[in-house]
Amino acid sequence: MSEVLERNRAASTGGALLEIKGLEAWYGESHILHGVDIEVREGEVVTLLGRNGAGKTTTLRSVMGLVGRRAGSIRFQGRETIRERSDLVARMGIAYCPEERGIFASLNVTENLLLPPVVQPGGLDLDEIYQLFPNLKERANSQGTKLSGGEQQMLAIARILRTGAKLLLLDEPSEGLAPVIVQQIGRTIRELKNRGFTVLLVEQNFRFAQTVADRHYVVEHGRVVDMVRNEDLAASMDRLHAYLGV
Repeated sequence: MSEVLERNRAASTGGALLEIKGLEAWYGESHILHGVDIEVREGEVVTLLGRNGAGKTTTLRSVMGLVGRRAGSIRFQGRETIRERSDLVARMGIAYCPEERGIFASLNVTENLLLPPVVQPGGLDLDEIYQLFPNLKERANSQGTKLSGGEQQMLAIARILRTGAKLLLLDEPSEGLAPVIVQQIGRTIRELKNRGFTVLLVEQNFRFAQTVADRHYVVEHGRVVDMVRNEDLAASMDRLHAYLGV
């Protein structure tokens, strides 16, 4: 077992909701992931940190079954999913919010919210979503093309909350947003944690990540090279600077 996994297990207080072992992934002939090991426990917010091209997004896409070829093990709630289709993975209770957001421009906010199917009980209804995102309530009848970047990001996150998914995969939710919107996204992620959601979050913005996460995995060249608990950040800054250049 790798040193990172040993440290991760030492920090663990319970079983993993998501457990990834020896994950490898390819796009065509390009070998992107080279044995990723990650655990995410129920109710945690966990971040994947790393530079561009490190393999963070590919890790999320691999969990959803959206890469060409995978090897290794991905277990969700104890069930092996490495050979499952992406639609079946979603029905198990995993939802993915991609960096490009995927807002349907011809639909208004409410129509976008209602588009994904409910796959399990426990999702938020529209009133609860609008309480979390009051901006969206004000823009309920606005088309996707009329929304600001921050509003589109809120809508992309809000849309997956109806589905009943227990594990949310968020890819760069703070990317390109004004600081005041980043703060609002941070408050939302903390509220989702309070409501019992589990979040695996890809981020390059380390300062944002440290305001929301319980633990941080560092990804380099398709491998997890370190894991740091949020309470240990002060003692770990030198090596995080070396990894991330922050």
